[in-house]
Amino acid sequence: MLNIYFILNNKKKIINSLKKRNFKKKKYINKIINLYFKKKKKIQKKNFICNIINNFSKNYDKNKLNYIKSIKKKRKKIKKKINKYNIIINKFLEKIPNIVNKLFFNKYKNIKNNIIIYKNKNKNKNKKNFLTHIELSKKFEIFDTKIASEISGTGFVIFSGFGLKLYNSLVRYLLYINNKYGYKEYKLPYLVNENSIYGTGQLPNKKNQIYNIKKDNLFLIPTGEVPLINLYKNKIFNIKELPIKSQTYTYCFRREAGSYGKKVKGLNRLHQFGKVEIIEITDEKKSNLSLNNMLNHIKMVLKSLNLYFRILLLSCNKLGFTSSITYDFEVYSFGQKKWLEVSSLSNCLNFQSNNLNIFYKKKDKKILCHTLNGSCISIPRLLITILEMYQKKNKIKIPKVLNKFFF
Repeated sequence: MLNIYFILNNKKKIINSLKKRNFKKKKYINKIINLYFKKKKKIQKKNFICNIINNFSKNYDKNKLNYIKSIKKKRKKIKKKINKYNIIINKFLEKIPNIVNKLFFNKYKNIKNNIIIYKNKNKNKNKKNFLTHIELSKKFEIFDTKIASEISGTGFVIFSGFGLKLYNSLVRYLLYINNKYGYKEYKLPYLVNENSIYGTGQLPNKKNQIYNIKKDNLFLIPTGEVPLINLYKNKIFNIKELPIKSQTYTYCFRREAGSYGKKVKGLNRLHQFGKVEIIEITDEKKSNLSLNNMLNHIKMVLKSLNLYFRILLLSCNKLGFTSSITYDFEVYSFGQKKWLEVSSLSNCLNFQSNNLNIFYKKKDKKILCHTLNGSCISIPRLLITILEMYQKKNKIKIPKVLNKFFF
C-alpha cells in the first residue's frame, strides 16, 4: 500500500494519478489525511500523560496516587482510540491502488488505450489451415482436459507423452536462461499465510480469485511473485547488493471467474497452471533501468523461441492494483487466430516493500526498495502457440533452443 507520509506530502500527485486510473473514490485521500491528524492529536495526549506518569515514578508522591490511577485509565482509552484510527486508516489505504509511472504524465500522458510498442515479423502470414492446439492434441495425444475434469472439474489439464516432454523442456529452458542472466532460482511453497499474500497486494484486491483453505487460513498462490517477494520481507540491504534478481517455477492457482465457453477451452485459461516468475528488488534511481532490462530479457526469450509476438504498454485504467506501469507480452495463436498473453511485467515502485518492510541503506538512512515482477513465462499459453506454429502434417517440431532440454 501507499506510505501514509507519502500521501501527506504528495496529495495532489496522488489525486492526479488516481484520475489517470479512473479511480472513483478519490475522497479516500482526504479521509486518510483527516484521520491521521486526529490520531496525531491522540498520540500527543497519550505522550503528555506518559510524561506525567514517568515524572511521578521518578518523584514518588503518595498524595497523587489516585490521580495517577485515573490518568492511566485515560491513557488506556486513548491507546484504544489510536488503535481504532490505525485500523480505519489501513482499511482506506488498502483500497487505494499504486500511483502511476511518471511516463504517463510525460511521454504517454494522452494514452487512453493499450499501445503496441513492439511487434516482430509474422513468418507464417501466407500459410493457412492451422489446426488449433485442441485439434492437435486429439491427433497427437498431447494433453487431456476431459479426464482432468472428471478428477478435479473444469479448468484443469493432464499432460502426457510428447506434451509432457515439451512442457518440461520449456520449464528447464526458461530456468536455465534466467539463471544465465543472473536470476537465482528458488523452490518455494505453494501455500502461504494471509500476511504474505496481503503484503504483495493480492489481498484484499483479488480476494474472489484466490483459493483459500479457511480451516488453516492458508492461500494457494495465484502467482510465484507472492512467495518470491516475501523471501525478502523485513530485510535491509546495502545499496551495493542491489539489484536482487530471483526466479521460481511454481504452479499458480486462480478461480478465473467466467472461465467457460469456447474462448477458454483447452489450455487458454486454467485454474492450475505452471509459470516461471522473475523479480528484481532495487533502489528508486535504478528502478526504470531494471524495468527496461527485464523487458529486454523477456523479449529475448520469446525471440529465441522464434515466436510471433508483440509487446503492449497497458493504459492507466488497465493497470493492476499494485502496478505503476505494466507491459504485456502476447504471442499469436495461429489456430485460434488471436493474441494470447503469456507474460506481464510490472514495476510496483515501493508499494509492496512498504507492506513488507524491504529497505536498503544509504548513508545510515533506511529507504524503501522498489520491487518489479514479470512472468517468464506462462507455460500453457506458450505451449498453445508452439504447438500451432510448429505443426507439420504428421508431426510437431519444436524450437531449436529446446532440443537439449527435451528428454
